[in-house]
Amino acid sequence: MEEMMVVLDEEELLGCCGSTKFAKEMASASPFASLNQAVSAARHIWFNLVDVNGWLDAFSAHPQIGQSPWSKAEQSTALATANESSSQELSDWNNRYRLRFGFIFIICASGRTAAEILAELKKRYTNRPIIEFEIAAQEQMKITELRLAKLFSAKAKASSATFQYSATAKTAEEDRVSIIEGHLCASTEASAGKISQIPTRTRLPITTHVLDVSQGSPAAGVEVRLEMWKGIQPRPLFGETDVSGWVYQGSSTTNKDGRCGQLMGMIEDLNPGFYKITFNTGKYCPEGFFPYVSIVFEIRESQKREHFHVPLLLSPFSFTTYRGS
Repeated sequence: MEEMMVVLDEEELLGCCGSTKFAKEMASASPFASLNQAVSAARHIWFNLVDVNGWLDAFSAHPQIGQSPWSKAEQSTALATANESSSQELSDWNNRYRLRFGFIFIICASGRTAAEILAELKKRYTNRPIIEFEIAAQEQMKITELRLAKLFSAKAKASSATFQYSATAKTAEEDRVSIIEGHLCASTEASAGKISQIPTRTRLPITTHVLDVSQGSPAAGVEVRLEMWKGIQPRPLFGETDVSGWVYQGSSTTNKDGRCGQLMGMIEDLNPGFYKITFNTGKYCPEGFFPYVSIVFEIRESQKREHFHVPLLLSPFSFTTYRGS
């Protein structure tokens, strides 16, 4: 049976995500043989090729509640559970959020009640701007994936006469859409068997970025190296001089937005253990105090499916890190 390739054009993709850069890159990567292939390309483009301005473009193009057919469907639970009082409170908090962060509150609202959305808005309002910016980008990607699934399904059905897809193939494609929706909406009704058919990650397991706080801008061109502890001892010890236990996992260099490229593959489960990210700060800032900065952290068995974002905020004579999101 001839394989069907689904072509997604730029205008259609702008309906999924308001970033022109995203739409152009996705259109260039089109056609796609499957929904999974399209989603994988979308994640790569959004998190690795679209810059900060592209993210802001997508945020500004994101419709408010009820302003488009897609958003009405995605936010149907919220609309159905909102009353006059909660709607007003949600509007007030949205305005407060926008004044604080400079963009509208982004959340994958599908399956969430008005009360749940309001609670999440209040919770995220207390975040530092840099952390909230990344959370918003992740939520935007969830929305984009949901819309891609619907678009892909519609395009596949429209092309079915030409490619003579069997009823079985159609059902399988619809199942994949249901899996995506179930994952993005955190639906308790989705079966574990279906969800396991596709990766549940939307980002690489371990990521980082570097900000030059002395300049107030991203730090571009910083070499980054990721290693994992596999020494004789079960864990790296303070004062241990044997460095041979650290095993190379991957390396990259930060781009103009301070974001680091891929340090490891898109695996579902991380190996529990100790990891080390090292930044070549001496090369980036030769006059600075630190020839390099290494950050060691532990990933436990219970955390192997979580995302670990370990950024570096750097100045010539100090640095800060934290576990981001």
